[in-house]
Amino acid sequence: QVQLVESGGGSVQPGGSLRLSCARSGSLIGIRAMNWFRQAPGKQRELVATIRSGGTTNYTDSVKGRFTISRDDAKKTVYLQMNSLKPEDTALYYCNVIDILRNYWGQGTQVTVSA
Repeated sequence: QVQLVESGGGSVQPGGSLRLSCARSGSLIGIRAMNWFRQAPGKQRELVATIRSGGTTNYTDSVKGRFTISRDDAKKTVYLQMNSLKPEDTALYYCNVIDILRNYWGQGTQVTVSA
């Protein structure tokens, strides 16, 4: 059984940094992509960053230059390094893995950016 567990969230002042981790247990047949989504109160879930099986990455415009997605295949972990955090980055951040058979989601980790 595959599970995703996020960690690394917390409260930080504007301009600060956090690194989110998403550790995967269980085996997958063929990962297509790993994503970080976020959802702020009253807003729709938003795709923040993607890393594909080949290593290419994509970011939503609002985080380009500030966030970096990476992965460690040996540790079955995907990371989101978040720098220069802004109050508008406040949200529940979810890890998502797209396998050839199905999508998997973590339970989310809260990121709060406030002075």
